[in-house]
Amino acid sequence: MAKGRYHHGDLRGALLDAAEALVRERGADGWSLREASARVGVSPSAAYHHFASRDALVCALSQRVIARSGELLRDAADQASGDPHQPLVAFGAAYVRWALDDPAVARLVFGASHGSSDVVVSPHPHDVLAAELDRLGLDAKARPGAEFVVWAAVHGLATLLLDGLVRLDDEHAIAREAERVVRAVLTGLARETPPDQAWPVPSSAYTVRISGQG
Repeated sequence: MAKGRYHHGDLRGALLDAAEALVRERGADGWSLREASARVGVSPSAAYHHFASRDALVCALSQRVIARSGELLRDAADQASGDPHQPLVAFGAAYVRWALDDPAVARLVFGASHGSSDVVVSPHPHDVLAAELDRLGLDAKARPGAEFVVWAAVHGLATLLLDGLVRLDDEHAIAREAERVVRAVLTGLARETPPDQAWPVPSSAYTVRISGQG
């Protein structure tokens, strides 16, 4: 790509757009900061004013994608109607559909090494999920860590479908399977008998960061 094609003033955003396109073409690791710079039409030294390294660019892209997916999942839950479980069903179906519609970018986000940053992402999918579980009003003994149980279920389905280990005929079947998974998990959480020893409460890089412990 010839130099001089970058004109519109938002070099940082342009580099993120170029990186996202490269991720779709080659995956998270198959390109360089120099290539992203060339796509925008600037020198690598210009890119370094915004990103100290390729890893910094990838991390920033991951944050942008996470926030975008958070908006998608929040909107899906907000627009759902029906029984009290429906917002979480919509969340799960949207999560799986997002991963399948944009697999290379989804895998970028799934890579934990790209998520370490002090930047607070909003809306974060974890917060969207936690808010919907709070609205559901689970028993106080079942609520701690419930978002990780639901996340494990929908993320597991998304990953199995992405890897071709599970196959479904069409988008309707995918949505229905996501619904079954979410409803099964919520039913289990509502009916579980509290153990003598409390369940462990998992954490993630994100929850550790927002708790101030990271």
